[in-house]
Amino acid sequence: MATEPVQIPLDQLRRAFDAALGHIESSAGPAVMLKEDLFWSVPADELYNMGAEPQTLTIGQLSESWQHMEALLAGQDRAVGYHLVWLADVIRAIGHELL
Repeated sequence: MATEPVQIPLDQLRRAFDAALGHIESSAGPAVMLKEDLFWSVPADELYNMGAEPQTLTIGQLSESWQHMEALLAGQDRAVGYHLVWLADVIRAIGHELL
């Protein structure tokens, strides 16, 4: 199942994120409480392999992902690409919490 690469303009992604976050802030207030901390995670090499069902599940922890975000805010010069994965963990949980 080959598909074309998806190009994401970062300025549009930033605007979409700001719009979604603004909606959450207007309905939930300045902070959200996540009831769950642990979640199932699929390793990246299996996550995007549509030719095989994932065989490996690992456990992620939202509080740990958030700690990485707090560390990033304390020293933005230490940013790495994986910060987006940790951010995605938190964003997904907020989205699920506020369905």
